Parts: sequence; structure tokens; C-alpha cells
Amino acid sequence: MALSYFPGAARVGSPQSTLESSPKHLTEGVQEAYVEHKNRLLQALDSTKNILGDLRKFNKDSWVVRYPQLREQAPSTEQASSSRRKSMRRSLSFPDDPSFEAEVIVSPAKAGLTRSVTLATIADKEEEPAAESEEDGDRLVSPAEASDFHVFRLDLKLGAHGSSSSPAALVAQLEKSSIANLLDDRILNAVNHLDKLRSRIEDKSSKVLVTGDLNAGKSTFVNALLGREVMPVDQQPCTTAFCEVHDAIENGGKEELHILKEGVAYSATDEGTFTRASLAELDAIVSENENDSQVLKVYLKDPRDPQASLLSNGIVDISLIDAPGLNRDNTHTTRVFARQEEIDVVVFVVSAENHFTLSAKEFLMNASHEKAYLFIVVNKYDQIRDKAKCRRLVLEQIKTLSPRTYEDAEDLVHFVDSQNALQGDAPSFRNLESALRSFVLVKRSKSKLAPASTYLTKLLSDVDLLVGANAIVAQTELDRARNDIERVRPVLEKMKNSREILEETLESVEDHGASRTRMRTKELLTDAVERVGQGKLGVDIPSVTLPSYPGLLGIWDYVRDVRRALLLSLDAAVKLAEDEARVVTTEAVNTITKLGDEHLPEGVERSRRVFMPEAMFSARIDKKGNRKSRRASGTVVAGGIYGLGIGLAQRHDMLETTFFDLFDVHHQFWVHFGEGKSDSDEEMAVSTLGYASVGLGALTMVGGKALGARGLVEGIVRVWDLLENETARKWAAPVLGAVAIGVAAYFVVELPSTVPRTVGRRIKASLAKEGEELGEEGSFVGAHAARVSRETRKVLRLASWDLKERFRAAMEERGREVHGAEEIERRAKKALEWFNEVERRASEVRESVLLVSTA
Repeated sequence: MALSYFPGAARVGSPQSTLESSPKHLTEGVQEAYVEHKNRLLQALDSTKNILGDLRKFNKDSWVVRYPQLREQAPSTEQASSSRRKSMRRSLSFPDDPSFEAEVIVSPAKAGLTRSVTLATIADKEEEPAAESEEDGDRLVSPAEASDFHVFRLDLKLGAHGSSSSPAALVAQLEKSSIANLLDDRILNAVNHLDKLRSRIEDKSSKVLVTGDLNAGKSTFVNALLGREVMPVDQQPCTTAFCEVHDAIENGGKEELHILKEGVAYSATDEGTFTRASLAELDAIVSENENDSQVLKVYLKDPRDPQASLLSNGIVDISLIDAPGLNRDNTHTTRVFARQEEIDVVVFVVSAENHFTLSAKEFLMNASHEKAYLFIVVNKYDQIRDKAKCRRLVLEQIKTLSPRTYEDAEDLVHFVDSQNALQGDAPSFRNLESALRSFVLVKRSKSKLAPASTYLTKLLSDVDLLVGANAIVAQTELDRARNDIERVRPVLEKMKNSREILEETLESVEDHGASRTRMRTKELLTDAVERVGQGKLGVDIPSVTLPSYPGLLGIWDYVRDVRRALLLSLDAAVKLAEDEARVVTTEAVNTITKLGDEHLPEGVERSRRVFMPEAMFSARIDKKGNRKSRRASGTVVAGGIYGLGIGLAQRHDMLETTFFDLFDVHHQFWVHFGEGKSDSDEEMAVSTLGYASVGLGALTMVGGKALGARGLVEGIVRVWDLLENETARKWAAPVLGAVAIGVAAYFVVELPSTVPRTVGRRIKASLAKEGEELGEEGSFVGAHAARVSRETRKVLRLASWDLKERFRAAMEERGREVHGAEEIERRAKKALEWFNEVERRASEVRESVLLVSTA
């Protein structure tokens, strides 16, 4: 969409056909038209003031108004050969945001249309044909003027380009709100100036300021207008005070001088506000106080006919103000600059010998912000030899300084010699007086109302530039916010819908992994225990083997080594279960990682955690750097040297060797005499060796270890008692022989193979007994299955928690993005509507100002 920023105003061309300066031509119709225009302009002032007030409030409460900068682009060969629209391209940027830049087309206002700025991409398609019909003569302002502010201009040139104090380096450091505050000050100054304009328009009198450079002949010119020598005149600069000349009628018809007291509001009827003096004392007062900043009220009688007098014109009250020279010193120059804001008409006196100095150019440029028409007096013209050259050079400078004055140069620019006018008749000066009277008295809509309408035109131009550029920003933010919403909202909805699925999947992965490792550990350890019960190693690994039989003399060490080997095999089974749990856990962690890649949106950082399987089941380190083992209620809970806690091969109670590791009497008894036999799968044949084992076992059941001294003595005593019986003596020899033969056969033949089975059964029985005492979770298999499962669940729960947290944080971030984008969309949409409304209101005010400007 095209976003206009400059007000529409008809071209204020050459003045209307002027009425003659005679008061008789000030008909009642002209006065009524002036009053109508004045009222319309006052309404426009009030409306503009309301717009500025709303702009300040909007800047403070709703939108930080950005200060735009428009830079001319160097035209390319293609652009130079295309339509004139190309030459109006500008680069729009903002000093507080170097990243923003848009190509726009600036269209200066012409008759009946607005001055506008549009995005180049839109203008190329929609407005290019219109450019062909535009005529430079219809322009209200030049393309260069259309690209800058008039009233709201901020001086942001803080240093040379490329230096550390350059605008780009320093202004970029300012916050948007800081520049907005600077802009707010400019707007406030404009509001205050509107109040001054209102007071000036409502004032029925007209103030005419006569100013110029030193020795330009201002005082001589004023004396020539008055028809008498009143102002002090010298070859040296002499006027340092503001001398306001009024008609003596305003002072009761009395000619005199009032010296105003500083800091007191002047009143002609209150002598406490001024000091009286005669006109004859004016020269002395000015000379004695040339370094003081005085304001003098001079009341004069002008006996001339009202048709020839400017003061005694019989129409309106006129005050003629003779100001100090501009370039006398900075203080006086500043006072003249400030005073011109209170003036209706500026009569600028320039020496034909020096033309316009730098001070004069600066003053005229400053005054042109409000006063499109200036009354230029080129004094001392008769002393110039090459008058044509002087006229040409002066008019060329005026064309640059005040284009409207140049357009109406015939009435507003006069080449005279004020000194010759005092000494005698000077037709050129008489023409000047007639034109000035007509400009001040007859063309009051131009002299008194035009400055206000010119200021309003430029002020509204600045308002439209400001709101138009900010409307582009608002539209850009609105489009970006909507794009962000379209991009992020589906992602957020997808995440909301998949959150429950993700959590359920993670819980399933966690449960499946823990359950799988638990069941596998149970399966592996149960099988290992069964193998040990059969006298085999729990797992077949090269590092653990059964010892070889050393012979009868090393039987006891053999039993101990067998027990240790079987226990080590069970610990190795635990280690194997842990290794398989690591594999299962790694697979589950990889599954969780894939779930993260599937459910986490793009741009979200993935987990940097690296799963190290070897860290599972590692021993805890206390504050002193010592390994801490874990043991639950005296039973094994870990994998010994391969993991946490104490292994079976390191438990003293499990390593303790007894005689029953050689002869398992209880087992043999139930094998041969039990009703249900043994629950073992072994097929044991009844033999003499078996009976010998039962008999020998029965003897050792009396007490102590089988080969202990006490047991031996008690055995001998019992045997002796038994031999006292005659029947017993008869069977003693055969029985003892059989026992001796069985024992010998056992130790020689069966012992190497039965010891592992005997020790294995006892280990299995010990583990079973602990399980009965501590329950399933306290048993060897159950405790390790629970521990391995718990370790797996801990790792998977940590991975799942990390993914859930990242998913939650990502979803919250997307939620904030959507909420922020929606807030930006709402704010930008509101701002765009508000800026368009301001443009509409400014357009209505512009129509009122247009009627006044063309009057």
C-alpha cells in the first residue's frame, strides 16, 4: 500500500491581481474575506495542535515514534534512462536501527495532490505511469526538500563520517526512546510556536521587523519610510537596541520615547514599566547604551496623508521595529533570530555593495520556515556602477534563499537608495513604499496570515513524513509478525499435540529398557546359579577356570579353590549381566535421541550429554576419594570388583570351607533314603561308597569337624562300646573293612568330581537360604536384577528428563514467540490504523490551509 507522508497543498503561485494600496479599495468584502480566512486558519492551528498533542501522547504511551532519514541514491545507468520516478528513489533508514533499510519513492507535492513516500516495489507497479505527467512547475517543494524535515529536523551530525564520533557510531548508541524524546522536544516546540502564531493572528495590529547586516542602511531606510530623521544614523554601527516605532495616537497623540524596564511587562498606561524621554534624547540614549540590550518604544506623529503614511494609515495599527545588525555579535544576532518569530512581516535590508553575508543567509533560511514571502530592500543601489549585474546576482541568491519571494520579486524585491529618498524625490523608493503598504495593509492574507499557513504547511509536511515513515515501519512489523505467527504457530500446535505422545513413548522406552534388563539379568543369573549347583562354572569365560585336582594331600586347598572359582563365575555372570544392560541402555538412549530429533523443532539445540556406558555400575566416590560399596542387609547387592558393592568371591562367609564340602551327608541321605529323593537332577547309584559316606557322615554328625581331635576320641569311644557286644564284634571286621575300602575308593576315584558338585550345591543352597530370609528382592538373583534394572532406569530417566525439559522449554519459547508476535501484530495494526487516521486528519487541516494560501 502507498503510505503518504506529505500534505496536499495547491501551489501558491504568483499573487492574485492586487488591489491598489489606497485605503478606499479596502472594501467590506475584502475585510470579510480576511476575517473568514483568519478564522479558518485559527481552526487549522487548533486542529494541528490537537494532532501534535495526540502524536506526543501516542509516542509516549503506545508507539515509540521513529525518526526517519532519507538518503538520495546514486542513479544507475538503467535508472537514468528510465522514467523520472527513478530519480525520486530514496533509501529510508533510521539512525537508531542501522539494520532497517527500505527503498522508497518520494513524490513532492503538486497542485491538488499530496506529497508522499511509497515503497519502491509498490510504486514501480502502481504509480510509475503517473510520473510521466508530472510537471516541475506544479511542485510545492523540490525533490530535495521533500526528503527532509523542516520543523522536526534533528541535528544528528555529531562527527565526520568514519570517525568514532560519527553519526553512525554515536547515534546508533542512542536508544529508540532517546531519539523519540528528542523528537518529542521538537514537537513540543512546535506546539508552543503554534500558540505564538495564534496570538499573532488574533492581534489586529501588524509588526514589521526591519533587519539586515551591519551598515546596510537599516536606520536610514526606516527614516526614509517615516519621512523624517528619527533613528540615529552614523557611518559606524550605532543601533544596538530594538526601536519599536508606533503611531503617536497609541500614546494619546503625544510624541515621546519610552525606555522599557527589563523583566517587567510593558504597559503604556503604567509608568512603572518604563522611563519617559524625549525624541531628542534618542541619539544620546542609543550611543550611551550601545552595549546594552534595550527595547525602546518610539511614538511619532506622521502628518502625511494616510494614503502615503505607513504608521498613520487609518486602517490597522502598525509597529515598525528597527533591529540591531545581524553580524554585530552573537548575542544581538540571537536576539534578532528569536524576535522574528513574533513578527508578521520581515523587511530585510541588504547592501548592494556586499549582497548577502553568511549571517544574512542563515537568517533568511531560518525565517523561510515560516515566512514564505520576505520583503527585500537592496539599499545603496544608486552607488553601484554595473546595476544589471548587481540585480542579477542578488536575484539569483534570493531564488535560493526564498523561492516564493523570488517568484513575486516585482512586488517584494526593491533596489533603492534610502539616503537619496530622504534628500528628495526618489521614484524607486515611492514604488517601494506603495508595495510595502499594499503588502502590509491590503494583502494581509499574504503578509499576516501567509506566515502561519506556510508554517502549518511545513509542519503538516513533517507530520506526514513522520507518520508515513512510521507507517512503513508498522506495516513491516505487521507483516513480519504475521509471518512469524504463520511460521511458529503450527510448530507450537504440533508440539502441543505430540507432547502426550512423546511422554508416553519416553515412559514406554524407560519401562521397556528397565524390564528388559531385569528379566535378562534374572535369566542369566538363574542359569548361572543352576550351573554352579551342578558343579559347573556359572559362565564360560577364559578368565575363570576350575582348579585341577592336586591329590589327596591337597584336598582341603582343592575344595577352597573350587569354591572360589565357582563364586568368581557367579561374579562374572553379574558382570556379563551388567554388560548386556549397558548394551540395552545404549540402544534405549539412542531411541530417546531419535525421539528428540523427531519431536524437537528446528533451531532447538540438541542435548550435548554424551552417554558413557562404562560409567554405569561404577563405584561411588566419597568426599575423601574412597570407593564406597553398597550392601543391603548383609546380602550382596553388586558385582564385586566389576561393579558396586562386594562380590561373592570376596565374602568371607561364602569362602569358608567345611567338611561338608567333601561329604554332603544331608544330600546323600535324602538321595538314598528320602521319599522324594533329592530335587537334584543327578542320577546317583547306590554303592558301597555311598553307604560308607552315610556311615562316616553319621559319625561326624555327633559334633565338630569330621577330622577334629574331639570327634576322633568320641568316635573311638563309641566304637569301643559297640565292640563290647558279641554280635557287633562278629560284624565289626567286615563292616570296618567295607568302610575302609569305600573311603579309599572315594578319595581315589570319586572325590575330584564330586567336590565341585558338592560345593556348588552348598553355594546354591546358601544363596537360596538368603533369598528365603530376605525375600525375592534380597536374593542373589533378585537383588542384582533390581540393581541392574534400577541403574538402567536411572540412566533412561535422566535422558528422558533432559528431552522432556528441552521439549518443554522449546514449547514455552514457541509460545512466547507466538504471544510476542501476536502482541506485535496487535500493536503494529493499531499503530498503522492510527497513522492512517492522523494522515486523514492532516489532510482535512491541509484543505483549510490551502484556501488561506490561495487567497
